[in-house]
Amino acid sequence: MSIWPQLSRRRIVRAGHATGRELRCGLMDTMLADLSVSVVLYFERPLDEDRLAEGLALALERVPVFAGRLRTEGEQLTAVCDDTGVPLDVYAVEGTLAEAMGRATATGSELVDPVDARAARLGGLPLLTVRLTRTSDGGTVLGCSWHHAIGDLQSFMLLMRAWSAAVEGELLPEAELVDDQDALLHSVLPEKDCGRPGFRLPTAAEAQLLANEVAFAPRANRIVQVLLTEDEVRRMREEFSAKAGRRLSSGDVVCAHLISTLRELDEDEAERMVTVPVNARRWLGLSPALVGNLLSEVHLPHRPGDGAAALAAALRTAVEEFPAEHLNLRANLAFLAAAGRSRMADCVPLGFDPAARRFSFSNWSRFGAYGITFQGQRPVLFSPAANFPVPWVCWTVEGFDGRGFLCTVVLPARLAARARGVQGRAALHRYRAAADALPATAALVPRII
Repeated sequence: MSIWPQLSRRRIVRAGHATGRELRCGLMDTMLADLSVSVVLYFERPLDEDRLAEGLALALERVPVFAGRLRTEGEQLTAVCDDTGVPLDVYAVEGTLAEAMGRATATGSELVDPVDARAARLGGLPLLTVRLTRTSDGGTVLGCSWHHAIGDLQSFMLLMRAWSAAVEGELLPEAELVDDQDALLHSVLPEKDCGRPGFRLPTAAEAQLLANEVAFAPRANRIVQVLLTEDEVRRMREEFSAKAGRRLSSGDVVCAHLISTLRELDEDEAERMVTVPVNARRWLGLSPALVGNLLSEVHLPHRPGDGAAALAAALRTAVEEFPAEHLNLRANLAFLAAAGRSRMADCVPLGFDPAARRFSFSNWSRFGAYGITFQGQRPVLFSPAANFPVPWVCWTVEGFDGRGFLCTVVLPARLAARARGVQGRAALHRYRAAADALPATAALVPRII
């Protein structure tokens, strides 16, 4: 695929009027204010850029924060719904759609315009960018990047569902904005939670090590994408559930299988911690239409000697006991408030601990990515793009056409090479049978193992 896409059109999409509403970003939002999130959706046929722009304008009217800008005053971060707009660029490349799929996670693939999160904190820069890329065989790649301070994946999918409905001429879903995120949380959180904050203040020496890890991450690490078919996951569920003596979910077994296999390939038998982010909305009785960062997490130990089924069962138990044993949003607020917004940049999430090889597993399946429809087309593939390239991080979504699971994992270069090799493929696909049917598109994307 040509690495020099040709720009054919550039525009700014706006709702057409500014609400002027100001959303006071909470402590959790501010903690994420140096990060953006990028994803790509692939469609087999052309999409009309004018219809997309018109639909996006209607969606931004429903979820105006994505067309706004951030403002920093002292230590307070605010999202202003001023309808400054979203850049939508249209490009053409010489390569095919399958070649573009193979470059989803490649640095510099130019399928997405990553939001400059740090610079956007000061205002003036977009909180959402959209890039539409036309491939030589008639396919369309839709690359989106958004500022993490204004919302999590659930928030982004609210915008996508509104955009899809607008393009298709359907009723737009509801979206709820929060004027003060911390005030909302204080009103709904239990007086006491698990008491263990999900952040820490590293020592000066550890902070330097973490800074070096981030600085050298693009050179030291590689992104590997693993496709697990529905048949593979079904066999895992049957075996792991039998060993655990209880019903396990697909997400449980995929997480356990992936982490256990990578530890095996790394010849790492030490006990390590695993972090799994959890969407806290339903646990707190909040509307799924709520825009913002409403994430907590589960932290649990992984002992390779116990086997993958034990890890899957421990994860299932942790999720079921989440409100009583793992909910930590009030502890987080207390921790960050005590540290002060001036020191917030020094705080580090527990899940970010590469020296301890702490694995962070985000399950992005069942968020409705494959339900997005533009001009009657649903995406043939949805994938994270080249996000924060620190090791031991994984995002899992549904695979081609919404079937199976696609695991996108960042690993140290040596382990990534081992995972891609014959031994690694055999281990990762030990539950695949010779007769299993793979998606036809998968054969065209050799980078996905």
